[in-house]
Amino acid sequence: MNRSAWNRFVKARERFRYETEELARLLPKLKIIQQKLADGRATNSRATDNRATKNSLYVVQTPVVYNSALDDVTSDDEIKLILVADNPGRREQEAKNRRYLVGPSGKIAQKFFRENPALGIDFFKNVIILNKTPIHSPRTADLRELCRIEEETGSRALAPALEESQRTMAALLLDFHEALQTPVWIIGYSEMRRGGIFEVYTERLKSLYADKKEMYKQIYFYRHFSMNQFTIDLKKQSLPEENTAKSLKRIGEEYRQRILEG
Repeated sequence: MNRSAWNRFVKARERFRYETEELARLLPKLKIIQQKLADGRATNSRATDNRATKNSLYVVQTPVVYNSALDDVTSDDEIKLILVADNPGRREQEAKNRRYLVGPSGKIAQKFFRENPALGIDFFKNVIILNKTPIHSPRTADLRELCRIEEETGSRALAPALEESQRTMAALLLDFHEALQTPVWIIGYSEMRRGGIFEVYTERLKSLYADKKEMYKQIYFYRHFSMNQFTIDLKKQSLPEENTAKSLKRIGEEYRQRILEG
């Protein structure tokens, strides 16, 4: 990175860190709600013969996750891709990790880039990862369940905070995008449609990029890496006369049009 790009990257990174810390501060009971959800999942999954085992599926360690992998980036690194996933899952929130896409979906992403060297992208050296919200849940759909559990306690702080976190993450994407001037892959778009969990993120994205036509053209949408959806969809839609890069460009543009312009 040149000096200007590096300075903008550092500024975006520090804003990201601050925003996650502030969000965690504003939601002091979030960890309790997340643990209650994890405990409920454990009870359901381990119930046999109408007897439930009261053990935690896992221990919630980081309710709001800043991607600490960004701290490893230096001015000498060449970032070729910004990848946007959904939200931190079980592995991502562990204190030993606190990084995005380190669970099963991350392993599939690593495998994809490793098996497609013609793209010229090293997943560990050339990619930075953001999410649509830094709030942890076991599965993305569980973000709604977290809000429901909180409402049972008589509080309704989480739902508006979740929406605001999406606006913030969309703005942070633009910050990093302007700093790095590199393509953006938004992975997982099913919840970005009207009525979806990430509808707020979509609307904010539209607004932010409304007058940034050239940067807008660098945004591509794809199926999620989870359960190999990304790879299966790419194989299904690729044309015989296209190489992988061309297929990705065409597919990503078509999904972008469907989500942002449809």
